Amino acid sequence: MVTPNPTEQNTSETPPSLTPEKLAELREQERQQKQTMAIIIAVVVVLVALLGVAIYFLLQPATPTDKIRDIFIIVVALETLVIGVALIVLVVQLASLINLLQNEVRPILAATTETVNSLRGTAEFLGENVVEPVIKLNGYLAGLKRMLELLGIKPK
Repeated sequence: MVTPNPTEQNTSETPPSLTPEKLAELREQERQQKQTMAIIIAVVVVLVALLGVAIYFLLQPATPTDKIRDIFIIVVALETLVIGVALIVLVVQLASLINLLQNEVRPILAATTETVNSLRGTAEFLGENVVEPVIKLNGYLAGLKRMLELLGIKPK
């Protein structure tokens, strides 16, 4: 069983401790996000309820066709508005992705390519200056051993 050396220091970086002001600011931001989410959910629930009530009244036998048509046009317009907002969010996210690719991924790929080229050069250097001479030496030693065996000397 390997026990850790008590003299070794932990090299992992720890985030700086949060000051009370920063902690209060983070809590305020979290509270505002929750409040915004609650408002959005409430608006969606109210819209769905209004749509349900409108459908109920439109399904009454005495409702004229022109009122049904008008409500349908309003619903289609609201749906178009929601799709437009979704497309705007999609375009913003796409712009963010493109920015990420250009400013963060491309430099990482460049550094990786540089590292691979450096490793390739190191491997070629080792192959030419270390491996190749060792292989030649082994060949010469094997030839010498065989020559000694043919002369009747048994190398150990």
